[in-house]
Amino acid sequence: MSYTVGSLFAGIGGICLGFKLAKCDVIWANEYNSKACETYAFNFPKPKLYCDDIHNLDKPKDLGQVDIITSGFPCQAFSVAGYRKGFKDHRGNLFFETARFIDELKPKAFLLENVKNLNGHDNGNTIKVIEKTITEELGYSFIPFILNSKKHGNIPQTRERIYMVGFKDESSKNTLCSDNFNTPNEIPLKTKIRDLIDSERQNEKFYYGKDHNYFPLLEEAMKSSETVYQWRRHYVRENKSNVCPTLTANMGTGGHNVPLITDDYGIRKLTPKECSRFQGFPEDFEFPTEMANSHCYKQTGNSVVVPVIKRIASEIVRVLDIKYNTQLEFDSF
Repeated sequence: MSYTVGSLFAGIGGICLGFKLAKCDVIWANEYNSKACETYAFNFPKPKLYCDDIHNLDKPKDLGQVDIITSGFPCQAFSVAGYRKGFKDHRGNLFFETARFIDELKPKAFLLENVKNLNGHDNGNTIKVIEKTITEELGYSFIPFILNSKKHGNIPQTRERIYMVGFKDESSKNTLCSDNFNTPNEIPLKTKIRDLIDSERQNEKFYYGKDHNYFPLLEEAMKSSETVYQWRRHYVRENKSNVCPTLTANMGTGGHNVPLITDDYGIRKLTPKECSRFQGFPEDFEFPTEMANSHCYKQTGNSVVVPVIKRIASEIVRVLDIKYNTQLEFDSF
């Protein structure tokens, strides 16, 4: 059975792609950032894309009924790097817009994604409010879990995220889907950093010339070609676990956490294409030709690790099949 999907805060389509790879049919998506919309539309022409503030989508049913709702609602309000204002921040309140869509469309299941720190924000009160909204007000089960892409996605990047899955009418009883849902287990990390990095010379703009202010520090610290480094404002940090550090939205835009490597031609930044590989996007995923690198970096840093989403999506599909295919077979008698 093929399940339909509606995607909120879709970004450049990482969650949509994961569900597509799990044989689901994404029929509509919503994203507010116009540049992210350009990239999404460039790669996914089929789903109806609503590039608008979610508050303006006041009639969710007009978008189309779906079996599954996904939402990577903005994480800034719950991030360690943010102001820790939680639901007092208007960005945090965007969770309640997701809840509004679930309430009105009543999908069979949902997947929410956010930063790991959501789990402990405000001494755990934030996620308690989310759980209470989902279970008591919407009538869905609430299954939260934290996965790391290097342990659960065969992608050499340290990226921990909290995922929240729920199923309709399973908040207290008849929990067939919830009882059978298995959180993805750890899998071996076989993909290496060098598998995702281009060996040929890149555009000169990605390299640090000897006249750059940071070059002496970079040259002194960056001795290995088998690791990814970071410029952390005043020093160079080497990731010694042979994986890429967490990609962030501010990389490449003058902020810290810029991913750096050495190749046969010098010291350089990871290219946007390489960053997309470290998020598990396939080779045929491309940014629009005229898209500025600063936007590409931001969009990639804001995205998700596609293979992790695929594993979660496949498990959601598996348990939905248990419930709804069984019901279909029963109804056929």
